[in-house]
This record gives sequence, structure tokens and C-alpha cells, in this order.
Amino acid sequence: MENQKLSSKQVMLNYGLMLGAISILLSVSIYAMGKIYDQGWEIVLISFVIMAVITFMGLKKFKEGNNNLLSLGEAIKIGLGIALVGGILSVIYNQVFINFIEPDFMENMMKVGEQKMLEQNPNITDEQLEMAKGMQEKMSSPLIGAAMGIVASLFFGFIISLITGLILKKSDEEITSI
Repeated sequence: MENQKLSSKQVMLNYGLMLGAISILLSVSIYAMGKIYDQGWEIVLISFVIMAVITFMGLKKFKEGNNNLLSLGEAIKIGLGIALVGGILSVIYNQVFINFIEPDFMENMMKVGEQKMLEQNPNITDEQLEMAKGMQEKMSSPLIGAAMGIVASLFFGFIISLITGLILKKSDEEITSI
């Protein structure tokens, strides 16, 4: 019986959808707990760990479905695919959240940002504060937010898939030399 190869696109889509769904569940949980405006580094760490675990699972599944073979290039390609699909789903959810669920989100985040600036630097001048608020407004547009979300997802996806690929890689040459 011939071994049927597992498609990289299939793995990217399945595990990317899983990553996106879990990321959305995390966001909904944070919102339900009322912590949407005061997320700390813990949330970033949890998101990174979730992405790493799902990417590892996807790469391991691909390797198992392909005669235990996985090149570093395939690992990076699949990891970036998983990150892209998950990132797109997260960006779509964030746009729905900002536009329909919590329409005052951006305005409230601006206030939180201003308050944090004043706490960190009580001697900030009004001119500096206005300049910082202007920059914050430019960076909070939906298009820039979506682009930053996708770029961040791809950046972390690359790092995770590179490390995971180095751990899991196995080529035909390695098998024949054993």
C-alpha cells in the first residue's frame, strides 16, 4: 500500500483555523473578564505559547504524514501559512470587535494610552502629549492595525517555525545514513 502524502496546504489551513479560533476565544475571554483595556505581558506570552504549540502540532502532523520527512524550508513555509491564516482570522475578529461589539474601543484605548503616558512621565508638556496622541491616532487606523496584526503574526510565525523546523527536520539523507 502506497503512503499518501499529507498536503502542506491542508496542514496550513487546518492548523491556521485552529490558531485563529483559539486566538479569538482568548480575545473573547479577555473581553468577558473586563480586562480588554489593561492587558499585560501575560496575554502576549499566552498568545505566543498558543501559536508555538499549534505550529509545533501542525509541523509534527505534516512530518508524520510524509514518511517522517520534513525539511527546514517546508517547516518555515507551513509555519508561515499557519500564522497567516490565524493572523487573518484574528484581524477579521478585531475589525468586527472594534466596529460592532465595542465601537468606542479605539477612543477608550486612546484615553488609556494618554493616562499611561501621564503616569510614566508626569512632567510631559501639553505639546508633547498632543504630538504623542496624534501619532497614536495615526497608528490606530483600521488598515494600519490590520497590517500590523498580519506582520506581527508572520514575524512570530517565522521565529516559531524556524526553531520548530530545526528541531523536527529530517531529510532522506539522514534516513539513509542511519
